[in-house]
Amino acid sequence: MKKWVYLFLVAAWATACSSNDDSNAKLEVRLTDAPGDYEEVNIDIQGVEVHTAAGGQDSGWKTLDIKAGVHNILKLANGQDTLLGTLELPAGRVSQVRLILGNNNSVKIDGQTKSLATPSAQQSGLKLNVQADLTEGVTYSLVLDFDAARSIVSQGNGEYSLKPVIRALSEATSGAIKGVISPVAATPAVFAVSVSGDTVATAYTDATGKFLLRAIDPGTYTVKFSPKTGYEATEKTGVIVTLGTVTDLGTVNIP
Repeated sequence: MKKWVYLFLVAAWATACSSNDDSNAKLEVRLTDAPGDYEEVNIDIQGVEVHTAAGGQDSGWKTLDIKAGVHNILKLANGQDTLLGTLELPAGRVSQVRLILGNNNSVKIDGQTKSLATPSAQQSGLKLNVQADLTEGVTYSLVLDFDAARSIVSQGNGEYSLKPVIRALSEATSGAIKGVISPVAATPAVFAVSVSGDTVATAYTDATGKFLLRAIDPGTYTVKFSPKTGYEATEKTGVIVTLGTVTDLGTVNIP
C-alpha cells in the first residue's frame, strides 16, 4: 500500500544544490491539476524553491533546477503530471515550497485567451506551507495539485485573476537498507539484488563500517557483501524493503 501523507494547502502570496551524501533524501516536485471548466489554464512557472530544516537547524531555501516555462495545467488532469525538478537535501523536514511565477499567465474561454491578473507579490513567489519529514536514503514525490476551478476568479468586467488554490500530496516512492559491517577493515562493496537477479543499488562502507543502500523499490532483496582480499563474501537473504522506511540489518559479520 502506498504511503501517502495528505497536505491540504491554500496558497498565500509571500512578500519578499545537491550532493551524493548518504545522509540525504531525494525530493521530486511534480505539477498536476484538478479540472476546471475552461479550454486552457496556462501557468508561467519560473522557479521552484523548498525551505528545509535538518538536525533542528534551519537550512534555508534550496533551489530546484527546473526548465522554466508555461504549463497548460488542464493537460495534467486525470492522473497526469509533469516533473518540475528534483533535489537532494539532508534528511529532515521540508517546511515550505515556493513557486516563482512569471507574467505569462492566461485562461482560454470560448476561444478567447485572456490574461490572468496576479498580485504583484508573484515576483517574490507563491509560498505554500508544508510540513513533510524526509528520511535519509528515501525518495519522495511532492505533487502540487492546482484546483483550476477555484483558482480562476472572474472580476465581473470580462477580466479574470489568478488566486491559486493548491492541494499538495507528499508520497514516499522508495525505501532503503542500512547497516554496519564488522570488522570495519573488511571494507566491502554492498549490493542489493532483486529476486530476478538484477543489482538495483550499490554502496560502500564508510570509515566506521556503516552503509546505506538508497532509493530502493519495495520488495524482497538479497544484500551481498564483497570484501577486500583476506575476507569472505557473504550475503543476507529475504531482506524486505517497504515504502518510506529504512530496513536496518544491524551488524553484519564478515568472515
